[in-house]
Amino acid sequence: MLDMKFLRTNPEIVKENIKKKFQDEKLPLVDKVIELDKESRDAKQKGDQLRAQVKKKSKATGAIIGKLKAQGLTDEEAQKDPAVQAAAAEVAPINEEIAALEVKEAELNQEIKKIMMTIPNIIDPSVPIGKDDSENVEIERFGEPFVPDFEVPHHEDIMKKLKGIDKTSAGKTTGAGFYYLCGDIARLHSAVLSYARDFMIDRGFTYYIPPFMIRSNVVTGVMSFAEMENMMYKIEGEDLYLIGTSEHSMIGKFIDTILPEEELPQTLTSYSPCFRKEVGAHGIEERGVYRIHQFEKQEMIVVCNPEDSMKWYDVLWKNTVDYFRSLDIPVRTLECCSGDLADLKVKSLDVEAWSPRQKKYFEVGSCSNLGDAQARRLGIRVRKEDGSKYFAHTLNNTVVAPPRMLIAFLENNLNEDGTVNIPEVLRPYMGGAEKLIPKK
Repeated sequence: MLDMKFLRTNPEIVKENIKKKFQDEKLPLVDKVIELDKESRDAKQKGDQLRAQVKKKSKATGAIIGKLKAQGLTDEEAQKDPAVQAAAAEVAPINEEIAALEVKEAELNQEIKKIMMTIPNIIDPSVPIGKDDSENVEIERFGEPFVPDFEVPHHEDIMKKLKGIDKTSAGKTTGAGFYYLCGDIARLHSAVLSYARDFMIDRGFTYYIPPFMIRSNVVTGVMSFAEMENMMYKIEGEDLYLIGTSEHSMIGKFIDTILPEEELPQTLTSYSPCFRKEVGAHGIEERGVYRIHQFEKQEMIVVCNPEDSMKWYDVLWKNTVDYFRSLDIPVRTLECCSGDLADLKVKSLDVEAWSPRQKKYFEVGSCSNLGDAQARRLGIRVRKEDGSKYFAHTLNNTVVAPPRMLIAFLENNLNEDGTVNIPEVLRPYMGGAEKLIPKK
């Protein structure tokens, strides 16, 4: 959410940013919110003036009551004096007007907030301009993409040969978009998460397991309305939502917090299950475990001062690249264009892993710098040594999200005989096994 003062003084910058994001339907909102803001400030100013009048009149009335009491009258008798009652009658309509102005100001501020939460954040100048994800820009490749001289089966078929997946039973118990992982695949799933946990701890991040449900005020603080509608599962009868990523509850951890500047940066890594509706996400590798409603993820989150946020942005995405390369999986980085950025994001980069079967890359992680948008919505501020305060910057990035990551792992480590190599760094988490062997 933008600073209202910034929007008020820089409306053309805000409008140009909206155009860069190809959201021209939001352009009239800028003028509308400026008009509402003026009405709100006028109401507040008039209310302040009237309150000053009441204070002045009350002081004069108090002086009259004081004189009457000095003459021996009780407080009750003084209140019945004609001069005091005349003063009270004069103040009453002013108080009524103040109350009406307060209601008007509250209603205007609520409408202003609603509009401000739909106006996109100002994107970084380095973001490429484009309408949608088809215009995202490849930045760099890490590792050589390799296609073996044998046919690579679909990842679900690889899992089935390893007796590692059961979607039929999950369909009976829960429905489409769910799965049972079992045996070596289930252990591998846990192994990549455990390795990711230790990988991030070794890089100085503090490990967390957060709440898996959050309140609505946290939901609207961490994401846009469109994302919320397409992603979040609501708990019926409760003001609670299942998280779509641990970023939600980890950023929410700092709601209405004032952090001493010397405690920055906050560098956290968190494990959680994730629950997503995946509305509108049809037609992309529907078979298998690419598009699912429930998965698990290791995330990284940073809360820092504005001057350091771009530095941490580079640190975060490099962590994901290093993690995948330590498993010998080729990856590339893809800069998200303006039209592909969610409204709160300043800059975002996807990490994509190589698929030997499809002979292309696919997304396995996303790194985002949200500037002060989440902090402004949630009230996350930083106190400087001189006592002044400012809004923090927040960032997040995926370390690893199996079972999607398992697609890249199985395809890139598959042998012609159906066995799957286990990289050395994962072997301690797999009981020392060097290969997964198909079950007969």
